Amino acid sequence: MNVEQLVDKAKQVCDNRGARFTAIREKVFRLLAAKQGGVGAYDLLEELKVSEPGAKPATIYRALDFLSELGFIHKIESTNAFMLCHHFDHIHPVQLLICDDCGHVDELHSSLISHELNNLASERGFQVSNQTIEAHGKCEKCKD
Repeated sequence: MNVEQLVDKAKQVCDNRGARFTAIREKVFRLLAAKQGGVGAYDLLEELKVSEPGAKPATIYRALDFLSELGFIHKIESTNAFMLCHHFDHIHPVQLLICDDCGHVDELHSSLISHELNNLASERGFQVSNQTIEAHGKCEKCKD
């Protein structure tokens, strides 16, 4: 799916949920859509300043919070970075394969892993409300 299709899909999700996809939110969405891996908030801020010179850290964090709340992006906790989710039209378990060399991130959706984690958590009286699993290593290009 290309960037324009993703933007159209995001606008539709916002319309369906009664949320405002403001110009700043769309610009941050587009910046993330152009990336293959995770990107930090301050790197996004520097890119946003090209078209929005007055943008401040609060500007980027508000946009990222909005995009995260609607499920448009994932936060990669281990690297404090963000990435676009191409499957934001439905809630799903997430497993991320993160290359420690080039930074490329692959997003997986294994219901088997999710189910097993939920079962193990339930055995301990724990209810999982959100699930993102991060695995670090080397991608196919970097492992040689």
